[in-house]
Amino acid sequence: MDVDKLNADFALLADKINELDDLDYSDERYDDLEEELHDMEDTFLEEFGNELEEAIALVHDEFCPDNDVLLPTAYFAKNYIRKQKDHKGRYSYDVEFGEGVPVEVDDFGDQEVKLVLVPGPCRLLVTVGDSAKQEAWRARKK
Repeated sequence: MDVDKLNADFALLADKINELDDLDYSDERYDDLEEELHDMEDTFLEEFGNELEEAIALVHDEFCPDNDVLLPTAYFAKNYIRKQKDHKGRYSYDVEFGEGVPVEVDDFGDQEVKLVLVPGPCRLLVTVGDSAKQEAWRARKK
């Protein structure tokens, strides 16, 4: 997997997700932008879907083995927080608590636990309630 391309493509997707999230449903651009986003997601899945599904399955095995593994796009946030640029001019991203796919994790009792894919660099975070985030996986060059 080309990790640099994965990170660049995912950052473009995150920016498009944010652009769509900033529009009202009534905005005349909404449907076109949503279609553009879905096309980008399809292309992203074609190129990186298998590797991301494997990574997500590993995280599920470790944290929430009783939950089904979904398509990687299900783990996208509805909005990403774009942070500062790194020394190569690439943005990093974060998410608010509450983003992602809810999962059942015995170790966290009644707390809400979610898995969310985040770009900059591409990683899968586990969030617990509104107080803890942990990186469970990160795309790395081999």
